Amino acid sequence: MRSCTMDATEFRRRGKEMVDLIADYLENIEQRTVYPDVEPGYLRSLIPEEAPEEPDTYEDVVKDIERVIMPGVTHWHSPYFYAYFPTANSFPAMLADMLSGAIGCIGFSWAASPACTELETVMMDWLGKMLKLPEDFIAGTHGQGGGVIQGTASEATLVALLAARCRVVRMILASDPQRPETGITSKLVAYSSDQAHCSVERAGMIAGVRMKKIPTEQSDKYAVQGETLRRMIQEDKAAGLIPFYFCATLGSTPSCAFDHITELGPICNAEKIWMHIDAAYAGSSFICPEFRPLLNGIEFADSFNFNAHKWLLVNFDCSTMWVKKRSDLIGAFKMDPLYLKHDHQESGLITDYRHWQIPLGRRFRSLKMWFVFRMYGLKGLQDYIRKHVELAKEFESLVRADQRFEISADVVLGLVCFRLKGSNEVNETLLKRINKGRKIHLVPCLLSGQFVLRFALCARNTESRHIREAWQLITQLAEEVMQELPH
Repeated sequence: MRSCTMDATEFRRRGKEMVDLIADYLENIEQRTVYPDVEPGYLRSLIPEEAPEEPDTYEDVVKDIERVIMPGVTHWHSPYFYAYFPTANSFPAMLADMLSGAIGCIGFSWAASPACTELETVMMDWLGKMLKLPEDFIAGTHGQGGGVIQGTASEATLVALLAARCRVVRMILASDPQRPETGITSKLVAYSSDQAHCSVERAGMIAGVRMKKIPTEQSDKYAVQGETLRRMIQEDKAAGLIPFYFCATLGSTPSCAFDHITELGPICNAEKIWMHIDAAYAGSSFICPEFRPLLNGIEFADSFNFNAHKWLLVNFDCSTMWVKKRSDLIGAFKMDPLYLKHDHQESGLITDYRHWQIPLGRRFRSLKMWFVFRMYGLKGLQDYIRKHVELAKEFESLVRADQRFEISADVVLGLVCFRLKGSNEVNETLLKRINKGRKIHLVPCLLSGQFVLRFALCARNTESRHIREAWQLITQLAEEVMQELPH
């Protein structure tokens, strides 16, 4: 009877082979078809119905990667992938992830692995300083705020919403202790843009609070206006509701729109409404001085989040979140059973991050930030973001030079929203042809009732030639679609 006998010696050998396999995959990724040509359920017939009784060999497992897995992979790191938003990928981050997996600690408290906690606090301060965040958000050794790595922006939005709910309930009960808590929570109302990511609405569903969408207009570049928010707050207060949370968006998913937080922040502060800023995609760009003004107004926010795992070369998952007052988070989530207590928890010198998030367990994710920040440096990270923005501008100029097409939203960063002049049906047909061809991959959005194609710069190795190849393909398919139209 065979058993798994992979010891340290074999692990060294296999590990080197796996690094070669990964490097080969990424080096040659543009030779692969970007979008898989499989039907739902394709995988089940390729592997046995049950796990093997006796161990398989490592060689057999590796052989099956190409046979079973790769046919069903959408290659997010291909230079022909222009869908959604980027997901970060770099060799230093992957190496750090290997080390994180090997250390394998669960950093729910300082005592559970001091380095895991302390490096995270310092890395979040490093990144906060790169972004030139106000001092209130920097933990340092004496600050009241600080940063935490969440799994995703969805988690960050929900954590902020739950903390805001807890804060407003406590504030009301402090002035009116006899008031039943259910009478407060049933009247709570939160707000977000109608352009906000669906995870914001989902956070409201999970938290059990009503979430109202604030309408935006094309003429305002799909940004929430201060006057609209103020009016909705006053109407809701007059109806007996309790406004308590607003999620502002910087770099919306449909069109990369930016809410006017310099207008919105003072309104939220005056009304004691928690303002959370979701900059999931765009946040990485704020390390560049020319894009930092997009974050002006951050001083009014209670919390701020973006996905370093989107555009900052730190691979998934690494969603960076800062709070102005960490006591607001800890007050909402603190649980201290005896088995998690330790001698230093009340020292004020350390953080137990389990109080800052939904799960108790957490990986040693700050290693990825440490490796990437040191091996790229701030300048290298800025150059990477600027290159994507330049490529987006290049694509925009190609679209604008073709009279058959139009640009549907301002190109601020690495996203270009465009469409064929004409009906939604024509654009839907064009997108279907593009994705069916599997040479490039795009996804759509709806802006002011119009079906729009999104072209997002995603892969680390995308170059000008890939952009031009993509445009050539798009125009060729557009020509075919337009020839088929009834005259």
